Amino acid sequence: MPALELGPIRRVAGTVRLPGSKSISNRVLLLAALAQGATLVRDLLEADDTRVMLEALARLGIRWERQTDGAVRVLGAGGAFPVRAAELFLGNAGTAFRPLTAVLALSGGEYRLAGVPRMHERPIGDLVEALRAAGARIDYLGNEGYPPLAIHPGAIRGGARLRVRGDVSSQFLSALLMAAPLAGGATIEVEGELISRPYVEITLNLMRRFGVEAVREGWRSFRVPAARYASPGEILVEGDASSASYFLAAGAIAGGPVRVEGIGRDSIQGDVRFVEVLERMGAEVALEDAAIEVRGRGGLRPIDMDLNHIPDAAMTAAVMALFAEGPSTIRNIGSWRVKETDRIAAMVTELRKLGASVEEGADFLRIAPPAALRAASIDTYEDHRMAMCFSLAALGGVAVRINDPECVAKTFPEYFQVLAGLAS
Repeated sequence: MPALELGPIRRVAGTVRLPGSKSISNRVLLLAALAQGATLVRDLLEADDTRVMLEALARLGIRWERQTDGAVRVLGAGGAFPVRAAELFLGNAGTAFRPLTAVLALSGGEYRLAGVPRMHERPIGDLVEALRAAGARIDYLGNEGYPPLAIHPGAIRGGARLRVRGDVSSQFLSALLMAAPLAGGATIEVEGELISRPYVEITLNLMRRFGVEAVREGWRSFRVPAARYASPGEILVEGDASSASYFLAAGAIAGGPVRVEGIGRDSIQGDVRFVEVLERMGAEVALEDAAIEVRGRGGLRPIDMDLNHIPDAAMTAAVMALFAEGPSTIRNIGSWRVKETDRIAAMVTELRKLGASVEEGADFLRIAPPAALRAASIDTYEDHRMAMCFSLAALGGVAVRINDPECVAKTFPEYFQVLAGLAS
């Protein structure tokens, strides 16, 4: 397995222009494909997850082309996909697999959806059951409740009332919201706590940009009207706030200043609230409309925070805890269990390699930093965020070996080059 030797890195400073947000990119591509008219998508993320989505859309009959300036022009179908029989391989891209499952279940065709082995371990049963209740016909081709899936023509009832659990993945609700206009509208009720609410806000915001206004009553009920998506003509994908967290954390740990451009106070992404973690830990943060700058002030303060609303950036906070002046607790992160890997278990193993004492719960981590970090070889579990967040350990005066560094291609292929450009 290839590996990358990092550090020690003594200081970081400079400016980073962020790649496009994965969450926004794949939602925009899907909505553009379903909309009436052509959509020019600017600053689209160029990475494995968006490649998977673009390839799937092409197989489903959607024409798209890359422009000379890098933008992608998508010619929408004005409704359901024109191809009514297809086999799709969707890698480990949850932002492609879950929404496409919902849309294809309402499209009246025969489809097979599969992914990498880890995708076949990520639960999808709650989404499937919600769709079946609306008249969709979906079979599991492997283990009950998990991909791969076979989708058949169903008898969808317009204006159906759907129920879905909210405590496994917010992607299930987002998938139903985006697909509902194809079924003549729907009311979607959430059972239990809705986790990762900012990602649902992204979905609602983008649906609005494409002309469909879903009405929510608190976080328990969402009413989607019978409407058609309409292209906004052109849409700009803002920078990836989850990816920003690594560079902002580096600035807090190793002096800075580090400035990231492409997100700021105007961002529609919940992970922009990672700045609250930075401030609680003692960093100096300057928040602008479309940029954030961070400086370190010396040692970091420990934290005890509920980070359910920013699950991806919470991983960065866990690694920052290695540099704090006491134990930190990261709470309400149970959704980590069903991500690209079991991120709670993986984080415990790798933090301990670096010398930390770690207590693991069903949905929390308590991290006591060592007196001095140990050099370590970090396993990444084919998980891009494990590779990126553990690169920060090289700021602790030790060399760190990142195994399978190429897994960052899922969302940020140039990550390590960009980090190296800040290092001194």
